[in-house]
Amino acid sequence: MTEVKVRLGRRLFYDKRLSGNGTFACASCHQQARAFTDGRAHALGSTGQAHPRSAMSLTNVAYNASYGWADGTVRTLEAQMAVPMLNEHPIEMGLKGNEAAVVARFAADPAIAALFRKSFPDAAGVISLDTIVKAIASFERTLMSAGSPFDRYLYRDEREALTPEAIRGMRLFFSDRLRCAQCHSGFNLSGPTQHASDEGGVVRTGRTEPVAAGPTFHNTGLYNVDGRGAYPAIDRGLFDLTHRPADMGRFRAPTLRNIAVTAPYMHDGSVPTLDAAIAHYASGGVESPVKSPRIRRFTLSSAEVRELVTFLNSLTDTEFLTNPELSKP
Repeated sequence: MTEVKVRLGRRLFYDKRLSGNGTFACASCHQQARAFTDGRAHALGSTGQAHPRSAMSLTNVAYNASYGWADGTVRTLEAQMAVPMLNEHPIEMGLKGNEAAVVARFAADPAIAALFRKSFPDAAGVISLDTIVKAIASFERTLMSAGSPFDRYLYRDEREALTPEAIRGMRLFFSDRLRCAQCHSGFNLSGPTQHASDEGGVVRTGRTEPVAAGPTFHNTGLYNVDGRGAYPAIDRGLFDLTHRPADMGRFRAPTLRNIAVTAPYMHDGSVPTLDAAIAHYASGGVESPVKSPRIRRFTLSSAEVRELVTFLNSLTDTEFLTNPELSKP
């Protein structure tokens, strides 16, 4: 990463010339004000085709152990970008078969071409899909959110950052009674994260290991369409990759940072509000032989629901959502 490469990646992230038909940018699905989601239950591609899944937040995306909702093999931002760029079922960015035309658009732009020369001097400034991807990934690694009221309370010792109601909600969230943090854990309130350690390994759950943190996936009891735990055929989660019955309906736990601005929820946007999400988990989800054992029924009073929602609202980082350095240049 270099400053100029990040600057180039930011330009490309917001540039609609990156799509096959020139109408769609990365930012079309990943909008800053929505924590780099799009507010839709199902993301739309550059041709208007609907995706079976919702767009995931890019909050602190650099630390993900894996990318996408249900694919443990995609372990880097660069690898992830190949999915929306080249997908044909459904079409997202629509680059497949249009790679040369997209590269030519940027090569014909003197300002962009100059940034490529500065960003990739070892490649003589050659513009290619590879250098485009590397530049965008560099920008995406700067999408850091750490200024929410929760952060200020927990990490900066600002005792007034959280209201008493939010503190009670925080205690509920991390309690053995609700077990929210069993899946939404760590600093990013997500599945496993990874980062480089001082010893050169990767830190995972407080230990230094020579390998990257492995991704985890969960069946949260959203569906059981056949009485045996099946999810709708349009999207069966990790099962569609592994074809193992135990992987039916398993998806990655996304970050809960900025969760108040990323509705609707779940992989398919089927849960419209935070209250509805809490109600789903409180009910224990639908009965299913492949549901995660972590999903168990619990009871909350109306006051406790309000406290939990207040805590989840305290995860909103307004500075991140409005930071001009992350906005369209």
